[in-house]
Amino acid sequence: MTAPAPASAADRTDGPDRLPPARFALGPHTWKEIAHLLLNLPVALLGFTYVFTVVLVSGVLTLTVIGLPLLAVCLLGARQLGKLERLRSRALLGVRVEEPTPLPIARGGGPMQRLWLALKDPVGWRTLLYDFIRLPWGILTFALVLASLFVLWPVLPFITRGLANVDRAMVRGLLSPSDELERRIAELESDRGIVVDTAAADLRRIERDLHDGAQARLVNLAMGLGLAKEKLREGRADEHVAAMVAEAHGEVKLALQELRDLARGIHPAVLTDRGLDAALSSVASRCTVPVKVTADLPARPAPAIEGIAYFTVSELLQNLSKHSQARSASVEVWRSDDRLLIQVRDDGRGGATLEGGSGMRGLAERLGAVDGLFVVDSPAGGPTVVTAELPWRDRKE
Repeated sequence: MTAPAPASAADRTDGPDRLPPARFALGPHTWKEIAHLLLNLPVALLGFTYVFTVVLVSGVLTLTVIGLPLLAVCLLGARQLGKLERLRSRALLGVRVEEPTPLPIARGGGPMQRLWLALKDPVGWRTLLYDFIRLPWGILTFALVLASLFVLWPVLPFITRGLANVDRAMVRGLLSPSDELERRIAELESDRGIVVDTAAADLRRIERDLHDGAQARLVNLAMGLGLAKEKLREGRADEHVAAMVAEAHGEVKLALQELRDLARGIHPAVLTDRGLDAALSSVASRCTVPVKVTADLPARPAPAIEGIAYFTVSELLQNLSKHSQARSASVEVWRSDDRLLIQVRDDGRGGATLEGGSGMRGLAERLGAVDGLFVVDSPAGGPTVVTAELPWRDRKE
């Protein structure tokens, strides 16, 4: 039995950079290239119309409040046109180009920041440029291929291959993903906005707690002591004055406790002095559900990472106390290579999601701002397992 002959180049599966050579006979690859080149004209007309409309309408409306938002939406639409062109090129030209990274506008930030990110999107602008220059090229390729079908049939495969290679170069040059640096800059700008918004929210919370809590108590204390002082000056040191002083003493203790709680919310002393294990054990002891804490850390991470880990667990345990109806829970913290991993489990009713409230979503945004991950696995009926991952950075002594 003779061995089968080796596959020829024409029989191999084509890839993005390797195609069978053009031959006088019209093979399947040539017919695909012909179809692509003939479709260039109608596709280019649609793309050019879109670009012309975007530039004209957005340019006119730039003087109004809707001009820039409309341009941002059009750039997002250009991304979708680029996606369709990549699909067409993949099917007919064998060009396999990676899809660009989605814009990080869904990860947080204010409306103005999301608008700015969309307006600076290099993928959208390159797609508009691609659609703008395609109209003359689409007319040329349509005319050449159509004429060659009737006049230059013998050399049609070679003409088709040359024109298709120009198309391949355009797709790779203008519709390929953004440079990694561009993508990273966009992510960092989005993360910076999240960090700024989070810091502002924390400052507002601290101000609110001081104004409504300790400050109000201290004001009442000052008024009470002032009245007691006046009565003592008048020589009326009776049981009423003693009660006022006792009440003021109680207010002092409550104000001190509120200030301690506020300081713990900013940065607990136990975390600074004794590290993450002791701090997590402390916060677990205040949880309404019994919590077992296990920490396997060979060293202490950088203070910023340590603080984020602490407040992540603290927020999760607060949510657990309020909503989970759990009977027990556990917190595990360990290091794996260059990552700090946290896992919080409970046997409650489940059903927790990132969309269920601002707390979970806020935690995901905070971790995302430092290249972390936040995953919630909480089927209805439980159990709930929340996994958080942070980059490990060594502590500088």
